[in-house]
Amino acid sequence: MTTALSAREALVSTIPQLRAFAYWLCGNKDWGDDLVQDTLLSGWKHIDSFRVGTEMTAWLFTILRNHFRSVHRKRRRWVDDVDGRLAAKIPTAGGQDGWATSADLRYALARLPVSQREAVLLVGAAGMSVAQAASICGCGGGTVKSRVHRGRIRLAQLMEGDAVSASDEASAPKTRRGSTSGIEAPAAAVP
Repeated sequence: MTTALSAREALVSTIPQLRAFAYWLCGNKDWGDDLVQDTLLSGWKHIDSFRVGTEMTAWLFTILRNHFRSVHRKRRRWVDDVDGRLAAKIPTAGGQDGWATSADLRYALARLPVSQREAVLLVGAAGMSVAQAASICGCGGGTVKSRVHRGRIRLAQLMEGDAVSASDEASAPKTRRGSTSGIEAPAAAVP
């Protein structure tokens, strides 16, 4: 009984973090709440597979992330509002500056690749360590660091409005960091 009660308390204590991560991951409050509900139900259903001594938050974040990916794959094929009737019913957004910044951030996050978005949200927004994010994403710590770095750079570009297309990034000359003069030199060509 005590184990079930402590597991229940641990599940309930993660709800605010799960909601924040789900909302920023999918960009929709309703879908985010559905993801959290499905995550909690799945976590409770499979509580026996939870390893005591590991972190409940990381385990639930992994369940949420996996569920999001499976639902996201299905939603890519959906076609919504073909004739524009639903879009016509949307009220005009408020004129607050915070609203515009929030909308820009949501738009910029949505334009990031899913792997970078997850890493930025887990490390930046959820405040997790690189090791925790790596265990949730199922990759190494260096990979998470790289994804966070590239994601933050891309977010900054998108928020400033000078986003570079993927083809421009591929054709841009690579530079080597670490020169003592502070000037970045072109990277040596690798045969």
